[in-house]
Amino acid sequence: MGDAKGTGSKEDPWVLQTPPGTSEYQMWRDEEADPPALVCQVGKTQLSYQLRCIEDLHAMLKAEGDSGAARQRQVGGWYGLKKGLRGRFGMYVPPLLEALGLAELEHNPRNNRMRAR
Repeated sequence: MGDAKGTGSKEDPWVLQTPPGTSEYQMWRDEEADPPALVCQVGKTQLSYQLRCIEDLHAMLKAEGDSGAARQRQVGGWYGLKKGLRGRFGMYVPPLLEALGLAELEHNPRNNRMRAR
């Protein structure tokens, strides 16, 4: 899909699209949060994930080769930080890895696979 628009700060967030290309959303780093967070703004909904998920997912993909849905075992559970809104990791984080040049992602309507670059 190409390079990420934005620098990944709150003032200049990454502008991304879901893997099927049906929805646009924004993400940015919040390194002052505890733990440091990756914030995802989808319309009026704001999700957040542990910032380390970017490196963890890339490392997992490199170690295991092609993978389907992102498995979240590295932190012993969920990367999502907002109770009740911890999911959608596989929808919103993989396009960021692709935009950052860390992964290749399929763009089908569903069940998209990804692999490390």
